[in-house]
Amino acid sequence: MKTLKKLLVAITIVSIFSCSSDDDNRTIDPPGNGGGPITGNELTGDLSEDATLSASTEYNLTGSFTVKSGATLTIEAGTVIKAKSGRTDVFLAIERGAKIMAKGTAANPIKFTSDAASPQSGDWGGIVIAGYARSNKGTDVQSEVAGLLYGGTDDTDNSGELSYVIAEYTGAKINGEQEFNGVSFFGVGSGTIVNNIVVNNGNDDGIEFFGGSVNVTNVYCANIADDMFDWTGGYTGTVTNAFGVRNDGFDAATPDPRGIEGDSNGSDATAAPISTPTLKNVTILNLNPDVALKAGAEIRRGTQAIISNILFAAYGNASFGNRIDTKDDKGDGTLTISSAYAQGNVGEDKEGGAITGTVAEVTDGITIPSDNTVNTKAGVGADLSAFAWANPTFVVTKL
Repeated sequence: MKTLKKLLVAITIVSIFSCSSDDDNRTIDPPGNGGGPITGNELTGDLSEDATLSASTEYNLTGSFTVKSGATLTIEAGTVIKAKSGRTDVFLAIERGAKIMAKGTAANPIKFTSDAASPQSGDWGGIVIAGYARSNKGTDVQSEVAGLLYGGTDDTDNSGELSYVIAEYTGAKINGEQEFNGVSFFGVGSGTIVNNIVVNNGNDDGIEFFGGSVNVTNVYCANIADDMFDWTGGYTGTVTNAFGVRNDGFDAATPDPRGIEGDSNGSDATAAPISTPTLKNVTILNLNPDVALKAGAEIRRGTQAIISNILFAAYGNASFGNRIDTKDDKGDGTLTISSAYAQGNVGEDKEGGAITGTVAEVTDGITIPSDNTVNTKAGVGADLSAFAWANPTFVVTKL
């Protein structure tokens, strides 16, 4: 009789768990909660299976966090990731064959920032994505940061999505010549969706393309020590609506900060594929009288670029060295421009390769009605209103 009672109890327990109506709704802990790359709210190491970062958790990026080929990292809208400051090995990397699905919204963007009490540019690395699209450096090239292989033959390769993403205080130095950018695209293909990206306070470049064909819409770079927008290695994509600004008081700078730096290949300017990007609706703005931009756009080393609707603007005593520069001892570039405008002391053009098109002088491409307020003229350069979701801040010494 005692044995029968025990049997009935066991059957009842098994029935309760096997018939639970909540079974399909259980939350599965992300991989790594037992000590892997995601441990509680800490991110570090290699992620080899799919995982999701939840907006209800504030994460700490404490080392290199690499999504391995075959895995997908999903980041919910509104998620905040704080990177450990003061180290050169803190970054997010997406390998070839892996994906990142970081789909923020205007109301709930995804933010990568520093954990420092007083954050500054260079506190941590940045976001690095590699793909199988073409590069004129080869098909299995090692990225200059994060040690990823990139390149291939698939220009439509898909590395996932970055939408409504903010990256702040990026650009940690690896050594005397190499730093992370805010976001680096190594051989990333056009199947990848990238829009509404903000890079604030970067110690190297804001956003850079190393080959690849990914298209980007709505990218805002503020307070970038080196180049706001940069490409090399045979980049062939399109960038639409790009706004770059150096604020008064942001004095971190390399010896040659620029608005745009476009290369194809510094060793062989004829290497295929040639960098042939198209840029549409661009503003390069300098508000800092103490740091001149070396050039508004430096197009060189074989690049053949097309830019339509661009404003080069400097306010007050701020300046550029050159407006457009296509001359370089490693190979000139060529630039075709249309609907191009200049305002303030933005220098002269330095022509090596051909510059086709003219630049019109304007006085109202940007207007500054009061301290720390910048207004833009509709149809001249980038549409600043597209970035209202990120609450862009300007620092202006009003004359």
